[in-house]
Amino acid sequence: MFLMHDMATKIIYFTVNGRPEQAEFPLDCPAQDVKDLFRSAAEAGPHDILKLYNPKGNIINISPNLEPNSPTSCYKLEVVAADCNSEPLGAELAGALGFDLSSMEKRLQGLEKKILIEAGDTPAVVYEMKKQVDSFREKLESVEHLSWLGLFKDLSEGPHKPSPFYHKRTLHKTREECEHVREKFLQMSSLEVSEEVRQYLKTPTFDNWQWEDAEIMVLLQVMYTDLDFIATFNIEPEVLQQFLFEVYRRYNNIPFHNFKHCFCVTQMMYGLIWLTDLRSKMDSIDLMIMLTSAVCHDLDHTGYNNAYQINARTELALRYNDISPLENHHCAVAFEILEKTESNIFRNLSMDQYKRIREGIIKCILATDMTKHNEILNKFKSLLPAFDFNNKDHKDTLMMILIKVSDISNEARPMEVAEPWLDCLLQEFYNQSDVEKLEGLPVTPFMDRDKVTKPSSQTGFIRFVLLPLFIELANLFPCLEQHIIDPVRKALDYYTEMEKALEREKQNRADNAAKNKEAALSRENSQTEAAPEASKADAQ
Repeated sequence: MFLMHDMATKIIYFTVNGRPEQAEFPLDCPAQDVKDLFRSAAEAGPHDILKLYNPKGNIINISPNLEPNSPTSCYKLEVVAADCNSEPLGAELAGALGFDLSSMEKRLQGLEKKILIEAGDTPAVVYEMKKQVDSFREKLESVEHLSWLGLFKDLSEGPHKPSPFYHKRTLHKTREECEHVREKFLQMSSLEVSEEVRQYLKTPTFDNWQWEDAEIMVLLQVMYTDLDFIATFNIEPEVLQQFLFEVYRRYNNIPFHNFKHCFCVTQMMYGLIWLTDLRSKMDSIDLMIMLTSAVCHDLDHTGYNNAYQINARTELALRYNDISPLENHHCAVAFEILEKTESNIFRNLSMDQYKRIREGIIKCILATDMTKHNEILNKFKSLLPAFDFNNKDHKDTLMMILIKVSDISNEARPMEVAEPWLDCLLQEFYNQSDVEKLEGLPVTPFMDRDKVTKPSSQTGFIRFVLLPLFIELANLFPCLEQHIIDPVRKALDYYTEMEKALEREKQNRADNAAKNKEAALSRENSQTEAAPEASKADAQ
């Protein structure tokens, strides 16, 4: 119980992390003291943000005017944000390291409070322990190979590799970060990539986690070379390198929509071009449009989707009148890069060719806005019975479908490649919903950490979005069935099983809680019955 000194008081019953607590404070208690009382109950730091919810789920003010309640109408107290991302870090590493840093910190805080109450002063040894915990956290957050299941290829290359702990990094890449990667890329760009890697690059099973950013740029260069774009469009190697570097520079340090995602989408598009033998069905300009659209499709993404941009009335939403703000921005950034002579890979094309490429890239990138999903898919379905590769409208629709498939194709990859991507995506989603809660904006339902679990986020998405889209593409190219549809069906089975297991666990917890409650009530009743007997005995 958390209480303050005696006099006329009120008692508030609430839960923290499912744990029942009660606070008692004087009726004339200062507001700050009441907040500190709740902060102490939540074991929250001075910069953490607390929210209190009434039984209806509405946020209520933490103040001396709180309505007294009973244990059956508990309020719910939550720490919704902090200045340091301690909770996710602890949770992320707990499984890997066998302990939870956050719970260690909490135990230390509890010990400190106890000592303070009993001894009236904090001994030096506690300060020393705190220093050690802080130092250990710092070490963990700077060890790159603990990132995303330790799937980086080379773990010995020093501190330059991007860290997965995005809250520790600036949104935009630093000049030093970019220059280091650029140097490495230029050193490697003249190296011959083995035939084995070239073939592997054409398959949906390619593992992006094995490659660093500089190597990824070399692989993108291979794609432009092996599709004969260098020769066909007279692209100078140094211009392609500058273009790829500018693209790398304009992807941000965010968990999901980053440069590695750009590579995965482009690599899937490249794989689909080879698997379906599109080179014999479409001309080089169309293929160039599709590959370059994939490279540029999420440029300068900040980790917040269109719904957030519109609700928060961001600069992008205002600039583009709420119409696909992000996708319009990705396009604009792409053409900013292409406006510079030194990075314009289309600079040796005719005006008509450039115009056609620009129109195609805009069409493809805008197609990645998921609010257009049904419209594009339905149009493609209607064309399928008489699809004609000589019809521009048919080809344009196919190009939009191909970039859409590539953009959301992670589940078509092997599980050990796909699952870390889902962790990255959920990190970005949860971050957005936390910010929406803090800013009082509508919370995007599929991003709410209180409502969405890893399997639940995937089962519906695979069933209602991925499979219908992939199946229609396979209707045009039956060879894709084994490459992209079979793995997606396996992923659906995997997450369905995981969801059932979670449900069972939840049910078991609920049953145990009910049993414990019953046992506690039974103990309470027996104590209540025993109390009068004890009083009689005392009196005698």
